Amino acid sequence: MGLEAAGGKLLTAVERSPMAAETFFHNLIEPISDKSMWDEYVNRDVRYQVSKGLVVKELEKVLQDAPSMEVLAASAPDVVVGGPPCQGFSLAGRRNPEDARNSLPWQFLNLVEVTKPKVVVIENVVGMRHKFGNEEAHVFDQLQTALKETVPGYVVQAVEVNALHYGAPQHRPRLMIIGLRQDIAKQKNIMSTTTLWHSNFLDKLETIPSLAPIPTIHTETRRTVRDALTGLSGSSIKGGHKISSYSNNWGVLRGTTKTPANHVMRRHQPLSVLRFGLYQCLSDAGVDNKTLSNFTNGSTTERQKIVEQLDKALKFPLLTPEGVTLARNKSELETLLVTTQTKKHSQRVLKLDEPARTVVTIGDDYVHPIEPRTFTVRELARFQGFPDAYEFRAKETTGGLNRRNEVPQYSQVGNAVSPMLALAVGKLIETILA
Repeated sequence: MGLEAAGGKLLTAVERSPMAAETFFHNLIEPISDKSMWDEYVNRDVRYQVSKGLVVKELEKVLQDAPSMEVLAASAPDVVVGGPPCQGFSLAGRRNPEDARNSLPWQFLNLVEVTKPKVVVIENVVGMRHKFGNEEAHVFDQLQTALKETVPGYVVQAVEVNALHYGAPQHRPRLMIIGLRQDIAKQKNIMSTTTLWHSNFLDKLETIPSLAPIPTIHTETRRTVRDALTGLSGSSIKGGHKISSYSNNWGVLRGTTKTPANHVMRRHQPLSVLRFGLYQCLSDAGVDNKTLSNFTNGSTTERQKIVEQLDKALKFPLLTPEGVTLARNKSELETLLVTTQTKKHSQRVLKLDEPARTVVTIGDDYVHPIEPRTFTVRELARFQGFPDAYEFRAKETTGGLNRRNEVPQYSQVGNAVSPMLALAVGKLIETILA
């Protein structure tokens, strides 16, 4: 969506998950009004799906279909973008085709080699800079080398970009490798730096490499949770600076949504509601969530010390942001801690006037700053920067072993690249190729 908003035109996308692909197709190709039509599409052959603009299969299936590869090569794409899983990637993989750990990055580079795009963009999590196993170099560094050596050869810039610096109300650092075909780089006298470039707010930057997306936000205009949720239907949050890009479809969406979809409040048990209220109170008082974990796992003596610490840190009566009384004194606080104790303390309350934490794929990791609940799909999508007209399809969430195979709405949002960052990358490419 970001690339098209910058002037690009989709040729073909490849997405192996039918659930994630359904959302892509509905928003960026044509509306899905009949689920049976979509089920039929998923089962069509590679060539048909290439012609429609979305292949719902593994990339390997495309690479193995010679007619489809001829079509893609003949289309001479300006850009190939992807985020292949890179754990275990190794330059040795090319010399050892039986090593299945790193086949997906090599498949991606194979596609680059066949289509020879002018620009290549590879996106992944910051953990890609870590070494895996006994590798001599970081996965991120090895992948840069592999792209440089991929025919016809690329000038490569490594960047760590945070969606916050591009307009999203969310801290979301990601690694990108941006490659420009050598002949074009030479023609335009564009070079890369030898070090990883980190994005920042515009007023904090001294230099921006030629192959890095230009940030759009200054420190004083950074966007927050309040900004993201102000104006959303049914929201109790007011007073933020409304983000205008939520109210339009960027001119590229094909869906027919008139009002924000996916804004379905999660249903919580009374005990969970009580626990969320406690989390909010502790967050407002600056108390670390580890305190609750220590209470749950502590001895009688350790628990008593924690109660004494909280008695000094909190103000009674203990009121939730909605004005509900949780405890009137130390004795009631201790009862509350016992009643709400749980082994899971990974949930965090988001601060109203700060950017959101990195949106993840599990819908119940973050707690609303005012209401005793977790966030809706739409609220998390706003943290990512998606307009309200972008509708997420398939089931809302999943659990257990299904997480291995299914990509429900919460996972789609958590796995996405922020459209605001993608737009900045698109504008960079537009400028380079102009």
